[in-house]
Amino acid sequence: MTLPALASACLLAVTLCYVALCAVSPFGNCRKCRGFGFHLKKDRKGRLKPGKVCRRCHGDRKRIRVGRHLYNVAARLHRNGTR
Repeated sequence: MTLPALASACLLAVTLCYVALCAVSPFGNCRKCRGFGFHLKKDRKGRLKPGKVCRRCHGDRKRIRVGRHLYNVAARLHRNGTR
């Protein structure tokens, strides 16, 4: 196989794996709080304790994946266009 064919095959495999991941698990951990729901902060002694509720996920601890969001937008556009 030539190099461009090998690169396109690898890209196709990665894309299909991501599509499968979005189908099986549409939600991932929040990137800001890493799935804790709050920011960790240290007290005076250096021990970790919960801080404020995460502003990005509002304490839900999950976010929708980009691929799943794009699928939802496309499905909604198709559904509204065929009514």
